[in-house]
Amino acid sequence: MKKILVLGAGLVARPLVRYLLEHDYQLIIATRTVSKAEALLDGHPNGRHESLELSDPVGLDALITESDLVISLVPYTFHVAIARRCLAIGRSIITTSYVSNEMRALSAEAVEKGLLMLNEMGVDPGIDHMSAMRVVHSATKHGAKIVSFRSYCGGLPAPEANNNPWGYKFSWSPRGVLLAGRNAAQYLEGGRLIDVPSEDLFAHHWPVEAEGVGLLEGYPNRNSMQYVSLYGLEEATTMFRGTLRYPGWSALLKGLVDLGWISLLPAPRNARTFGEVTASLAGVPELSDDPGALRRAVATFLALAEDADALSRMEWVGLFSDRPIVDAETVLDVLGAVLEEKLSYAAGERDMIVLLHQFEAELADGKRQMITSTLVDYGQPGGDSAMSRTVSLPAAIAARLVLEGAIKVTGVCIPVLPEIYNPVLQELATLGIDCRETFSEPY
Repeated sequence: MKKILVLGAGLVARPLVRYLLEHDYQLIIATRTVSKAEALLDGHPNGRHESLELSDPVGLDALITESDLVISLVPYTFHVAIARRCLAIGRSIITTSYVSNEMRALSAEAVEKGLLMLNEMGVDPGIDHMSAMRVVHSATKHGAKIVSFRSYCGGLPAPEANNNPWGYKFSWSPRGVLLAGRNAAQYLEGGRLIDVPSEDLFAHHWPVEAEGVGLLEGYPNRNSMQYVSLYGLEEATTMFRGTLRYPGWSALLKGLVDLGWISLLPAPRNARTFGEVTASLAGVPELSDDPGALRRAVATFLALAEDADALSRMEWVGLFSDRPIVDAETVLDVLGAVLEEKLSYAAGERDMIVLLHQFEAELADGKRQMITSTLVDYGQPGGDSAMSRTVSLPAAIAARLVLEGAIKVTGVCIPVLPEIYNPVLQELATLGIDCRETFSEPY
């Protein structure tokens, strides 16, 4: 029986663990928090848990040596160090995180040793690559070329659970969500390169209609230009990858960025409440007894109307209040702590993943056609979230395929090859995670 080492036992791990146990693999779950691993295994005879600090190279090496394959679900900052140990010992590794330049540098050695380092095997990145490349390769096979590509993905509350003013709830790390709001972006629009500095990220947003969901809001996600060559779309005049949220999110986040609440600086000295932090960030010298004064001051600072929706959302979460702040390293972490409390899922509420690709193809006869690929997946009340299913099941399926010998590619890879994406997408569809493609009439 093949043995898989799973590093990490966080929010997305349960579907992966269950899938691999159901397919008769032995699992070792190694984590700092053993109680989480115990809950995931639930006494299954094919699983065991180990306490592990990733800073312990001896313990890590022993577990890698004992296993046939490694899946890393720990924060991305650890992946290169783990991959290096896998290379030294001779084991392949799968992660759900973006490939870094340091990870790419390991590819030649991995090829030489016949090992696979498969990254970006989640949902975004992951299912987004696989579903996009299935369309791109199919179009090319039929003599067409993609001239425009737009892709959006978002993890959101299901419509019936969208019941707070922010239009958002956390199905993964609040810190990760806020840190993503600090990213710069770059994309191609009608042949024109658009550079978006981090401070202006949320000034670039527009409505996006998603079938079966309704009107959402999209904004740029990091650097889209690296996907031109990766997807083989050198002839495309539009290349855009974005994030989806419910309407109003971008205006809110723009206000928080401009105010300084997404800063990695320490909280202002002597500030003990959220109102005091906000006042310091907005340059208000002294808090007034008037409960509306701080909101009006922030409106002036941000050049917003006093009744602006973004201000109401800030007020709802307590940013103008005398609520005590938590002790945290940065202003961003102070905000993240209260958001984790206020924007949590209640028992029985569902989350939702929406993935939307929009292609314009130039057909062999010169006509054009719109192709849309849509995935909408909902969490299971009382069970797995859509986020955990769509992030971890692609990695679990890939692990099975590697150990069965169905995936033979080596080196540092992401799932843009038919050898990887075809069987993974087929298996995901049997699990209810299905990307549906629709085609317009040629024009």
